[in-house]
Amino acid sequence: MNIRFLGHSTFLLQDGEHRVLIDPFIEHNPKSPVTLEQALEWKLSAVLISHAHGDHWGNALDFGKAGVPIIGTAEIGGYAQKHGATQAVGMNIGGTYRADWGSVYLTPAWHSSSFPDGTYGGMPTGLVIELGGRRVYFAGDTCLFSDMRVIGDRGLDAAILPVGDHYTMGPEEAGRCLELLRPKVAIPMHFGTFPALTGDPQVFAQAGQAQGVDVRVLEPGETTEL
Repeated sequence: MNIRFLGHSTFLLQDGEHRVLIDPFIEHNPKSPVTLEQALEWKLSAVLISHAHGDHWGNALDFGKAGVPIIGTAEIGGYAQKHGATQAVGMNIGGTYRADWGSVYLTPAWHSSSFPDGTYGGMPTGLVIELGGRRVYFAGDTCLFSDMRVIGDRGLDAAILPVGDHYTMGPEEAGRCLELLRPKVAIPMHFGTFPALTGDPQVFAQAGQAQGVDVRVLEPGETTEL
């Protein structure tokens, strides 16, 4: 599997045949290395949404109106359908969506969730994604919580964690999450996009390396392989 970082919390996962986009914050993302027009040309199998805040919901409707499945909570799926996403899927925490490209399982995340217009977005979630024989945990916006140990029991090839602080946990707390998750690889996200996000990904990298975790700090546009 290839994981391409598109700035903030937006990632493109590819296994050679399928492409899955997570939290498609592109058009107004100051760190995005691609334009919305370029991204709409990708042949996506699905767009996965962790929660409804604008910097994660982003351009979901642009993809949904183009026929790409939008997958998230029941509230996110319902909102997407109401606004023209023809293949939206609403599910909930503990549920698994399965398709020919792989699967996504929704976990809890400790945060909040509302759409840019103020509509309630349901509970925020994390995502356990299986694609190309690899298992990746995308934490969404969250703090440390003890049930991460249960998520780690699934056996994680990679964990993608927010480290920016202020709206999510900072790098020290994210480093403690690795003790529970026990991934082979860790990737920081949700840092440096806006002035409030002051968490240093190198602090997270040092914490992970002390635990024997392969921490990969990606610049927007960079790709890493699992």
